[in-house]
Amino acid sequence: MNVHITGIGWITAAGMGCGRDHAYFSMPGGRLPQIKAADITDAPYPNFRRLDAYSRLGLAAVALALRDAGLDQWEAKRDIGIIVSTVYGCLGTDVDYYMTVIPEGGANASPALFSYTSANSFLGEAAIYFGLTGTGFAIAEQHPTGLAALQAAMVQLFRQDAGKILAGVCDVGCPPLFNQPAGVPPGAVFFMLEKSSDEKARSYGQLHLNAGSVLRFNEKPVTDLTTLVQQCLDSRL
Repeated sequence: MNVHITGIGWITAAGMGCGRDHAYFSMPGGRLPQIKAADITDAPYPNFRRLDAYSRLGLAAVALALRDAGLDQWEAKRDIGIIVSTVYGCLGTDVDYYMTVIPEGGANASPALFSYTSANSFLGEAAIYFGLTGTGFAIAEQHPTGLAALQAAMVQLFRQDAGKILAGVCDVGCPPLFNQPAGVPPGAVFFMLEKSSDEKARSYGQLHLNAGSVLRFNEKPVTDLTTLVQQCLDSRL
């Protein structure tokens, strides 16, 4: 089955943006840019301040991908799903929360932090804010390619009647407490995948998943997420 990639949004150490605004993409190591509510929407968003860093990152990338696909504005709820793959997930938030549990036997455990001690928390936030009612779940990424969510999304689109799914990666990095090398660059990238041929006018190209779970974009093998983003940007030139 082929699907169209109609939107791309990202936040990396190199910056943030939508696919149609850039000709080059990179996902280097380093510090991520500060994310503000205005990067997501022009409307008031008072709850944005309470989100943890992982949720802000994922929500912003989802918003940018929807904007790139022309789907950021809505009046009625849409059957659009979200699938994210992650290596570290909300581990940093888990550590911060546990640090509030240790003193006084948990008497001062933070309910605000506890709300974000799940890797799929921001999916619910995105669903509420953008009126999305489709499938939503997080995957523990097992491979350095960052393609697990895209592969899962293709399977979901094949098996279900839904015609649109957002799929991508989100990682803020390993908490310093664990003293691990930076094997996964921080950042989030989401793709808007659509089955309908009516979306060809906005399509970067077609993504295909074969029986061996190998992804191809416009008939070229996809080896990793960074390469796929650049292939999409090059397809517009």
